[in-house]
Amino acid sequence: MSSFENLRIVDNFYQTSLFFPMPTVVISTLCENGMTTLGPYSLIQPYYVAGKDYYAMLLSCRNSSNTAQNILRNGKCAISFIDDKPSSFKEAVKLSWPGDKPEEKMPKCNFKLETSLIEEENPQDKRPMVLTDAIQVIECTWMRELDGADKDMPGQLNGYEGPYHDFNGITSKFGAHFILRIDKILMKKKYKDAIINGVKAKDFPPLPVDYGYRDSKNFWFHRKSRMRAELLQMRQASLESVRYAADRVDDKVKFTDDALKTVLAVPRVFLPLVLKGCVDWAKENNVELITEEHMKIINDKRAKEKGKK
Repeated sequence: MSSFENLRIVDNFYQTSLFFPMPTVVISTLCENGMTTLGPYSLIQPYYVAGKDYYAMLLSCRNSSNTAQNILRNGKCAISFIDDKPSSFKEAVKLSWPGDKPEEKMPKCNFKLETSLIEEENPQDKRPMVLTDAIQVIECTWMRELDGADKDMPGQLNGYEGPYHDFNGITSKFGAHFILRIDKILMKKKYKDAIINGVKAKDFPPLPVDYGYRDSKNFWFHRKSRMRAELLQMRQASLESVRYAADRVDDKVKFTDDALKTVLAVPRVFLPLVLKGCVDWAKENNVELITEEHMKIINDKRAKEKGKK
């Protein structure tokens, strides 16, 4: 006999039929008059994470919202991750009332804004401003050509008529999904340093987790508590199996045993990608036999590239 009870699935099931932990972000977009407006969101997540020419986030929202209408118009947005101070969450909730116009809510907004780093580097690329006190920011461009969404236009505030797209643009009468290419990730120095140098429990930022609009009265959120680490179960492949994979990556570039020992702990599914990256480096540097010292150079190069990003 099941130990569970059945719960009816209704609209907004992630809030009304589940306890579903979500991020809390504030998305900035550009209005038609060039003013930046803000809207809080939780239905935002990574979408393209590897194997594409770019990385992307996925946003789900009402297609009549200021955010959706502005993205349909100019395709630009910035996703700012706020801290978990009650004052920050209160400010985000204050911005969330459906139907409020930007010129009504923005004068009352207490979040500080600053110029987009992309626009700062290229003034011709007009972007929405970002939250100064955000912990991290993702600057994005909507990939409107996907799923034929390039014909979707703003202006329909009472619902869109079909046909609808499957995964990008206007996806239902009142809904929209936006695949947002990641143009730049901005992060405050202390957290960037932690990622580059190795994260410890004390280094995790105080990001809130919310549980949605559950009881028609309150938004509920959880403040960060101390992080707990759980050691990964390291599984080392045999040198013979790694050698088998390495010998098939390229017919000219080869690896010494000591070089291959440095990647024994790489999960099998990622091993071909790692080995190919090493071979690409070797060809760029006229190396035909990759040694342990070369692997150290390659790893240092990767670390520096990660730091630049």
